[in-house]
Amino acid sequence: MSEYIQVASVRDLPDPGKMTLELEDAVVVLVHLDGRYYCIDDVCTHDGGPLGEGDLCGQAIACPRHGARFDLKTGAPLTMPATEATVVHEVKVDGDAIYVRLNDA
Repeated sequence: MSEYIQVASVRDLPDPGKMTLELEDAVVVLVHLDGRYYCIDDVCTHDGGPLGEGDLCGQAIACPRHGARFDLKTGAPLTMPATEATVVHEVKVDGDAIYVRLNDA
């Protein structure tokens, strides 16, 4: 597991909002929703679609290709055609700074 990396300021991401980031060797989606921050891999486990281009649906994000939805807290697939979870990363806010720590896949 890596160390926390400063990725944005709280002013950079409205609520609700999302942004795609490249961190180390990973592409992730940082989400601000209902006052909380989440970070998941930018990969639909069904066909590799870019989750960052999908819509937020409640506490989930939908893949723009086939509509598979993933829970923002756990990465678990909520709808078909996805059957495997995507990786969730740790997020912390310190003052105005948002930090992410990448978890191993």
